[in-house]
Amino acid sequence: MHSPVLSDPARGIAPSPLDALLRRTPLADLQSIVDAGLDRLPLPGSGRTLQRWQALAEVAARDLALVKLFEGHTDALAILGELGGPAAPAGSTWGTWCAEPPDARLALHEVGGTVRLSGRKAWCSGAAGVSHAVVSCWDGDGRPCLAAVAMQQPGVQVTREGWVAVGMADSASVDVLFDDALAQRIGGPGDYTARPGFWQGGAGIAACWLGGAVGIARQVRALVGASEDPYRRMHLGSIDTALAPALSLLREAAACIDAEPLADAQSIALSTRLAVEVACEAVMRHAGRAVGAGPLCRDARFARAMADLPVYLRQGHAERDLAARGRQVAADGFAWSL
Repeated sequence: MHSPVLSDPARGIAPSPLDALLRRTPLADLQSIVDAGLDRLPLPGSGRTLQRWQALAEVAARDLALVKLFEGHTDALAILGELGGPAAPAGSTWGTWCAEPPDARLALHEVGGTVRLSGRKAWCSGAAGVSHAVVSCWDGDGRPCLAAVAMQQPGVQVTREGWVAVGMADSASVDVLFDDALAQRIGGPGDYTARPGFWQGGAGIAACWLGGAVGIARQVRALVGASEDPYRRMHLGSIDTALAPALSLLREAAACIDAEPLADAQSIALSTRLAVEVACEAVMRHAGRAVGAGPLCRDARFARAMADLPVYLRQGHAERDLAARGRQVAADGFAWSL
């Protein structure tokens, strides 16, 4: 995973091991990546955060549903390492399922040293195919906890409920039912959001989003690059203008995280995600205008990316994140100096 997706977008990327691997469904491709040993990314804040994000972006540029699974898998490995969780078995594939809608919460109870989970978990990407998952849950005292759970056991039922969207359909983000399923605790109560890796990983989601936009941009360039139509050229120039500052911001964010790996990265994560979302929306707007209806209707890869990215962006919280960022700016007195 050495292709520099987050480099100068005019340079493109070198041939990658991924080119020979990604030929089937997202779940099968995730297993291929794991079997090839390409999932062992540098940890956030390890001094090589940009390399981690480059790998995520490289996958995203090819398939956004796949990177949803790949990011969840690599996030689970990072959580297990940071909080001293169980070692991931060789060849295992993991989900990270920590969304907390009020109507779908897991209860953790422990009897005689045995940890079990019960309840419904929503937004479980790749649930039908991953071997394990890191899940958020609540103990008997109402405290938020984390647990690792193996999927192949009698107490786990993967439903077909919870997803009707066309965009990101291949991420298979369904509901899962747990009925006294065996699990293992990870860390202590509250550790999931209190650890430095929480917001560092949150910033890494922006690399996935921008990788998806880069993938769309490359397809547009291939479709219209030889055209002399000035309006198509204008849209391609506008795409580059949107991508360039977002790429630079991600590099700067990675450097800041590596410089202070134990610092709270919430401010970095919010500002980066919000700026990248703006860039992605601009890329999609200009991409559709540049190529017209033909590729949107007849090019499966382009049409899928254009449907997937808006859904993936909604992993952010839109105006709520903008309001949170505004509170930070008001409280911290940002100078906005060059």
